[in-house]
Amino acid sequence: MQERTYEKYFRQNRLPHIWCPGCGNGTVMKAIVEAVEKRKLPRDKTVIVSGIGCSSRASGYMDFDTLHTAHGRAIPFATGIKLANPELNVIVITGDGDCTAIGGNHFIHGARRNIDLTVVLFNNAIYGMTGGQASPMTPLHKKATTAPYGSVDRPFDACQLASAAGASYVARSTAFHVQHLTDMIAEGISVEGFSFIEAVVQCPTAYGRKNKMPEPAQMMAWLRDHAVLQKAWDKLPEEKRSDKFPIGVFLKRQFEEYTKAYAEVIASAQGGKK
Repeated sequence: MQERTYEKYFRQNRLPHIWCPGCGNGTVMKAIVEAVEKRKLPRDKTVIVSGIGCSSRASGYMDFDTLHTAHGRAIPFATGIKLANPELNVIVITGDGDCTAIGGNHFIHGARRNIDLTVVLFNNAIYGMTGGQASPMTPLHKKATTAPYGSVDRPFDACQLASAAGASYVARSTAFHVQHLTDMIAEGISVEGFSFIEAVVQCPTAYGRKNKMPEPAQMMAWLRDHAVLQKAWDKLPEEKRSDKFPIGVFLKRQFEEYTKAYAEVIASAQGGKK
């Protein structure tokens, strides 16, 4: 039997978790710790920051220095941690509502500043914890408690938003493609700058039951059948892209990282006082 080395990263006294049966959040949480292990990040130099929502409960189960913050405010809290001690590895756990609704401006400006954070967005396409309301990433015409006849709000593509705002690394994967997801997160950790990874996860309780996919296996099959690797997506005719989405690395580039730029400002200011 393969050794489950990732278990050392969990607070065993906090388990089992509170997520619904069939939820994909636990899969992404495990992918994060496996990525941490793959990159050999020291646990005492790694901080996990989360906001509010189903996904954000993950920080409480992870055996690192963790911070469970206010709704939508995970990125600014993480920014403060990174500025206070740039040697720390800071990973942000957030959800589609937490990150792109109340936390939308923080998301944009975190990417714009290019601060060295790894942001993992658990996208279940709904507000799962607070009653199943439509989020800014609920697909068009899909149902929610606030959209009983289907949402007519066009959803964000958070990866395109991160790219346009200035992120250094942008990728997407799913809770079905576990090894691929782990690799996407691990690569994001290795990039110096703002890294954004969207993890599409199944939510059979709040989203699936309203959209004719009440069984977790149905939702996993949907992820399997509708996610397309980026290289294959690029070759796919437009008419065959309907109801599908690409996964993979969308962007990887290098800009000056914010804490280094800020350190130069401090050095300049101190030099000016002499």
